[in-house]
Amino acid sequence: MTTPVQARPAEGAGRRALWLAFASVVLTLMLPLAGLVMSIFALIASIRAIKALRSMTRPVTPAVVGVVVASLTLLISVAVSAMQFYFSDELASYAECRTGAGTVAAQSQCVEQLERAMEKKMPFVQPGDVQFPFPP
Repeated sequence: MTTPVQARPAEGAGRRALWLAFASVVLTLMLPLAGLVMSIFALIASIRAIKALRSMTRPVTPAVVGVVVASLTLLISVAVSAMQFYFSDELASYAECRTGAGTVAAQSQCVEQLERAMEKKMPFVQPGDVQFPFPP
């Protein structure tokens, strides 16, 4: 009688953790809150992969890179999400202004209003310092 081949889930754990970390980077660039959740998931998977790979005496390099990438992505997604929440009123006003702006001059005026509103919320910034290189 032959025994069935047992799948070894720990062998691919490092690669899976690394792919999850890269997926969290992509999600953070598109949707910061989704990137936040994905980076937490990737961080947990990477830490578990390190433990599993060490028990099998396999190289843990991909899982360690996954931890580093997921940690950096977590920090970035937290910062971007916090900025979005902090400036939510200004961004909502900008979106409303953009929908009513029919000309390029009106759109640039909306951007100017957004810049001034953001400056008012940041007391450490001098008036006129906030200038977007391209409209949001």
